[in-house]
Amino acid sequence: MTTLAQQNPVPGTGKTRLAAAAQKLNKTYGTGETRVHALRDVDVSFETGTFTAIMGPSGSGKSTLMHCLAGLDTSDSGRIWIGGTELTGLNDAALTRLRRDSVGFVFQSFNLVPTLTAEQNITLPVALANGKVDRAWLESITETLGLTGRLKHRPHELSGGQQQRVAVARALLTRPDVLFGDEPTGNLDSKSGAEVLSLLRRSTKEMGQTIIMVTHDPVAASYADRVVLMNDGALVGELANPTPDTVLAALTKLGA
Repeated sequence: MTTLAQQNPVPGTGKTRLAAAAQKLNKTYGTGETRVHALRDVDVSFETGTFTAIMGPSGSGKSTLMHCLAGLDTSDSGRIWIGGTELTGLNDAALTRLRRDSVGFVFQSFNLVPTLTAEQNITLPVALANGKVDRAWLESITETLGLTGRLKHRPHELSGGQQQRVAVARALLTRPDVLFGDEPTGNLDSKSGAEVLSLLRRSTKEMGQTIIMVTHDPVAASYADRVVLMNDGALVGELANPTPDTVLAALTKLGA
């Protein structure tokens, strides 16, 4: 198994600054006339402690790329690394362990268990893995996310923004190498969405968390350090220090 550090070491350390990467990634769906090239020779990397938004028109391949990077889908060819481990060729058990230990997810739907408290929802993945919760880290996360006074509440007693904060806390608890967000503010009003995006940005700055987010919203993307642009399954550019206006202009050029 080849490690990401062997592929892209930091000079003089033998360690990598990359939390995730893909090389020559290809993915197709269907056959014959219905065949769709979802990914075309995608080369991309994500530095540790950065917040990246993946954007593009509908059908551009952005969700497929995220799903392949996260080990939720398989590519037809190419190589993928997460946290120094190459996903390519891992068996199902090893891939399940990697997703559990190295990857966090925040989706558009909060995916909280309604009968559990906020704290129980946050610690559920650790409990299911028969692990031990790092109480100091849990307290640090919940304090940062403004959940300290809400831990005994059940989801129906929380606002949408608070429920998504619980989902973010759950994703951060295992200190994943990468946190993937799939339209994480899609079900929130603008105020709650801004709060969650600000908290995600703070997690990169204060906790060193790496975040890769798929979004269609230029305002959401402006919270990221960079935007990776896709079209027809290929990477077609990127923006550093994006603003809503620069993102919207780039998407307009792509016909999004």
